Amino acid sequence: MSFADKAKNTAEDLAGKAKEAAGKAKGDEELEVEGKADQSEASVKKAGESVKDAGKNVKDAFKG
Repeated sequence: MSFADKAKNTAEDLAGKAKEAAGKAKGDEELEVEGKADQSEASVKKAGESVKDAGKNVKDAFKG
């Protein structure tokens, strides 16, 4: 995973946490759910990048 991808996913996760907190503070359930969804999306992207990195590491191990 490139640094840019990690930073983008982390930013998306933090934005989701901020939305969730704002939703809780305002009593806005829709905003709170949207924040949780953003966090989930960032987590899925992080997992996908981790799988991609693992595959690259396996490929590199067999090149040796």
